Order: sequence, then structure tokens, then C-alpha cells
Amino acid sequence: MITHIAGKLVEKNPTDVVIDCNGVGYLLNISLHTFSQIPDQEHLKLYTYLLVREDSHTLYGFASTAEREIFKLLISVSGIGANTARMMLSSLTPQQVKEGIAHGDVALIQSIKGIGAKTAARVILDLKDKVLKVYDIDEVSIRPNNTSRDEALSALEVLGFAKKQAERVIDKVVAQQPEANVETIIKQALKNL
Repeated sequence: MITHIAGKLVEKNPTDVVIDCNGVGYLLNISLHTFSQIPDQEHLKLYTYLLVREDSHTLYGFASTAEREIFKLLISVSGIGANTARMMLSSLTPQQVKEGIAHGDVALIQSIKGIGAKTAARVILDLKDKVLKVYDIDEVSIRPNNTSRDEALSALEVLGFAKKQAERVIDKVVAQQPEANVETIIKQALKNL
């Protein structure tokens, strides 16, 4: 197993990079998250995952070991291939994927292109326990029972805002002002919608 590759960055694209390591050029498929983390300097080190198939050997590169671990968890789910896992890590940061799975946030996982409701539910069902155990996340502390947040969300839905968009804005408001009441959350959310 090739665990990392360090060498001269020869080519950098949003979907792949070529690293020259002692005269051998390695093509590594990367996510947009990794692409954004790669510095524009000559020497580069990426953590890798080698996917061996009957007809190909494909290297995937990651800016961090944490992203590689999330990738390995994702491809362990039935119906999630390497390209789908890479798409998930391109749409969301590894932290967002990890938290989405831990929270059981089907809407977040489903917001990724190519992921339907059934696949999102399967990812959460298969990985939630592993994510909670591996990353030592306390299930109680994931999302406190915030009735003000829930009431504000339902009020915005009644006003005609899309649930996903309203949820993201409300979560930002609640993160900044955890003790805010329903009225304050709605006012702040309306400013950002």
C-alpha cells in the first residue's frame, strides 16, 4: 500500500495532480477540498489511497490523513464508489461530511450532486456508529435540543423559504448566539436569506 507520495508538483488540476517522485510521475485523483489545500510550491506531499480493481490501479491523493480516513469510510458503504466519495469530499469539507453523518443530517448528505435520499440514508445508517466511535463524538453533544431553532425553522418554512437554505442560515445564527430566542433567530436569518 502506498501511504503517501512526496515530490515535485508537475501538474495541478481541480480533479488531479501529477507528482514527480524520483523520475516517476504519479497521477493522483483529488477532491476540490484537497485542490484548495495544495500550495503553489514545487515540493508537495499528499497522503494516498490505492484503489485496486480488476482493470485498473488508481491513486487518490488527500491533503490530510483525516480526509483520507473519511474517504475510506465512505467507499466502505455499498453503492458509494471512489468517484462518489470524491464528489462528496469536493462538495463538503471532511469535517462537514463527518458532522453530517454524526448528526444524521440526510438533507446535507443529499445536497451533494448524485446522492439521492436512499443513498444518503444508507451512508448515515452504515457510518454513524463508526464516526461516533472513531472520532469520539458524544452523541448527546452533537446538536442540543434547541426548540427556538426548530420553531424558527418551521416559521421560515411557512414563509416559503427552502428548508435546506433556512437550516444553514439558522445554524449559523445559533452558533453565533446560542442563547437567542425565536424572534432574534428569525430576524437574523431573514437578514441573511
